[in-house]
Amino acid sequence: MRVYLPATIDMLRDLVASGEFTPVNGTGFALTPALRESYTSGSTDELEYVAQLDAARASLRLIAAGETGHPAPPRRVVIAADAEDAQLRPDLDHAVVRLPSPVPMSAIAAIHVDAEVAEDAVRAAAKVIDAADLGDDDAEFILGDAEDHELAWYAPQELPFLLELL
Repeated sequence: MRVYLPATIDMLRDLVASGEFTPVNGTGFALTPALRESYTSGSTDELEYVAQLDAARASLRLIAAGETGHPAPPRRVVIAADAEDAQLRPDLDHAVVRLPSPVPMSAIAAIHVDAEVAEDAVRAAAKVIDAADLGDDDAEFILGDAEDHELAWYAPQELPFLLELL
């Protein structure tokens, strides 16, 4: 199953150093049967994109929580990986899955990261993510500004070079 794992730039640094990624609380997002059933139409690619967007929003929560060891650029990060041991968690949300073990670098298919141009919008969205979750229209508008930025795609072997350039 392809899973989308929320992360931060510092978590990518840890991935390069250790060769594996441990999602916070084992949480990821995927095209689950519950997610597919919640949409009246949509191709597999479109519905996987929905799961990726959920992971990108979760990445904002990690940025807001300060899950970084040192100052890093405020950029949403989503790690796309193949995980056969993902467990469905429909009690949390349609796309949520739980991974019982770390994901080795060999299982990572791609890494999605905001471009530098998104940093101001991501920084602002991280400050209001909780308010947006609680229905604040102004906060939702600010969150939308960040989500208007598409995440760039990187192959796993490009990760060390990407981090060097940050």
